Amino acid sequence: MQLKYLNIVAIGGGHGLGKVLNTFADLGANLTGIVATTDNGGSTGKLRENNQTIAWGDLRNCITHLAQSQLGSKLLNYRFDGGELDKHCLGNLIFFALEQLDVKPVEIMEIVRRLLKIESKLYPMTEQPTDLIGHFANQQIHGEVAIDNQNDMPDSLSLVDNVTAPSRALRAIFNANVILLGPGSFLTSVMPALLVDDIYRAISESNAKVIFIDNLGVEHGTCQNTSLQSRLDWLQQLRPDMVIDGILSGTDANDEGKVELKQAKPVTHIKAELSDAEVYYRHDEKKLRQALTELISSICHPH
Repeated sequence: MQLKYLNIVAIGGGHGLGKVLNTFADLGANLTGIVATTDNGGSTGKLRENNQTIAWGDLRNCITHLAQSQLGSKLLNYRFDGGELDKHCLGNLIFFALEQLDVKPVEIMEIVRRLLKIESKLYPMTEQPTDLIGHFANQQIHGEVAIDNQNDMPDSLSLVDNVTAPSRALRAIFNANVILLGPGSFLTSVMPALLVDDIYRAISESNAKVIFIDNLGVEHGTCQNTSLQSRLDWLQQLRPDMVIDGILSGTDANDEGKVELKQAKPVTHIKAELSDAEVYYRHDEKKLRQALTELISSICHPH
């Protein structure tokens, strides 16, 4: 499939999703990001402590990756130092203030998109505040930060509330021919959107090819002792109707040999040298684009 025919939906959060959006930013309106909104740490966590609001941090991070204006990016990412606003990001405060003025999160993203002349679309996974719950053998752990501090994987993961996805996000999934999951923290960036039932159903019913992009470095915290195979097994146990068509991982991935998935269709796994020259655990955008284009082509036109 040629790049000009691609219609990509990328799902995740933080720096990983920002990197993917940057990589395919030239697709313009044919690129949509669906962003995790369950973070409860940092500036976002402070705002969420006393207010009914979604987590804005990952949305802010992703929109600054797409912004044409360097000043606009710097302004949204500006972090206060000292005083009552210590460690708060200006972008998070602006988004939160707009929400307090009864502007819906999807509309807030549209306003900022137009201001920063961004063609690609960006939606929160839900417009309703919610948190992650990790279900462990003897207890339930509440919130992203606490889940990230565990030493072992939870048996399963869920959302506190039965939230719904924005209709525009679902429409983007149905219109997509490629859906990218990751890279990013497996439990707290990739998984949250997949826990929204609407999104899970839309992906399962979509004709799009689903590709999982693995991290280059070993994750800290909960996933540190897991292999790529075990993470994908865990994902499929939780979301059995979602077929994964392709996997992209680095050449030094900590998986042993070929990844086998329990699904009707075989999965195509490509390993490639994807590291940024300066920071080995970050993806180089040119290498990422080349490898994903090759993987998409091999899935869409198998020999």
